[in-house]
Amino acid sequence: MNAAPNSSVLRRLRILLSALKPGNPVPRAGPAAAFGTSVTSAKVAVNGVHLHYQQAGEGEHAVLLLPGMLGSGETDFGPQIKNLNKKLFTVVAWDPRGYGHSRPPDRDFPVDFFERDAKDAVEGHLGGSTLKFKKVSLLGWSDGGITSLIAAAKYPSFINKMVIWGANAYVTDEDEKIYQGIRDVSKWSEKTRKPLETLYGYDYFAKTCEKWVDGIKQFKRLPDGNICGHLLPLIQCPTLIVHGEKDPLVPRFHADFIHKHVRGSRLHLIREGKHNLHLRFTDEFNKLAEDFLQEKGP
Repeated sequence: MNAAPNSSVLRRLRILLSALKPGNPVPRAGPAAAFGTSVTSAKVAVNGVHLHYQQAGEGEHAVLLLPGMLGSGETDFGPQIKNLNKKLFTVVAWDPRGYGHSRPPDRDFPVDFFERDAKDAVEGHLGGSTLKFKKVSLLGWSDGGITSLIAAAKYPSFINKMVIWGANAYVTDEDEKIYQGIRDVSKWSEKTRKPLETLYGYDYFAKTCEKWVDGIKQFKRLPDGNICGHLLPLIQCPTLIVHGEKDPLVPRFHADFIHKHVRGSRLHLIREGKHNLHLRFTDEFNKLAEDFLQEKGP
């Protein structure tokens, strides 16, 4: 297990930086435009695919937003792209491979797909490649929270701080039943389903959700249903865990487990929060994240 990218990875990052000139980002006329002209989007070549990202702000503190299952920057983080302080932060929201506008390829779910996403994020967005920053902070929701935990553990030299919510480090029988309950997207609420159906088209959306359920169930066959629990003690960066006490998808014990095993982490509970607490309680969440990210170290 490597604690930081090796020399060949760093060489690829430098090559990537030389190919990404400031004029390369291409403004999108779609949802990004709704956030204002200060939001640009582009694609970056990494690990054999082209990953899409949106970028806003001019602050010295770089923040990478990592979306959840089937998510993208525009569907998962609109209020954060729009409202996080642009003078303090440079905000980047990425679409993992097979999600959002990072297609092709279609999304697949090998047993190491979280590690693959973490590697893509680091090699495509960190280390000075796209953002011109040596370190970034991570805001990871749901699957993006799991990816953030893995990235923070495996690439500590690149990670400044981390905020995660709706994440879990292992899969239980209870989780498996929850996942089975969301397998059929036709049973989702229209409010939740519509943005993803618009982004993907119904067939890709429905098929990929089924594939995700099968992919996440793979971990149930591993000892203790482990996803990344073994990596949590390796995390060195200041970490804030936010949990909605009414989250129907990720039970409270997952937040408690991460809090227990990430040294020095904090746990903040939002009493009325559900899984999408950052969208439902945008002002409270954004202030919480900004305050944490701005705190000075000991």
